[in-house]
Amino acid sequence: MVKRILVPVDGSDCSNDALQFAAEEWPEAELVLLHVINPARSSAGSELGVPGAVEQWYENATTRSETVLSNAAATVDRDVEMLTEVGRPGNTIRDVAEAEDVDAIVIGSHGRTGVSRVLLGSVAEGVVRKASVPVTVVR
Repeated sequence: MVKRILVPVDGSDCSNDALQFAAEEWPEAELVLLHVINPARSSAGSELGVPGAVEQWYENATTRSETVLSNAAATVDRDVEMLTEVGRPGNTIRDVAEAEDVDAIVIGSHGRTGVSRVLLGSVAEGVVRKASVPVTVVR
């Protein structure tokens, strides 16, 4: 029986669809929403020598995370737990799933194929391949 579900959210339609699916499929389960701040995206201003660029980026990323989580939570008619973590998305999702003792992960996928998938990678695919709990991918 699924009692606790991790749903990574990033503000995209795909992640919103995954959240709606989880809420409808498991109406009694606790939902844990996760937004991952990827530090790989923090170097833009620091490479140009702009003082405080990384700190400003992190502050903006944290504010965006709060907005993404709040907007996602508002779409389901129940209380949810909201988490923000910093790290590589795939690894962080798997780590949080273990730390939060969830029974399943429900994740959205953009459904990219071919060259775009190879070039951009797939967080959902990495989670599916290495997660220690069942993963449902919503497209």
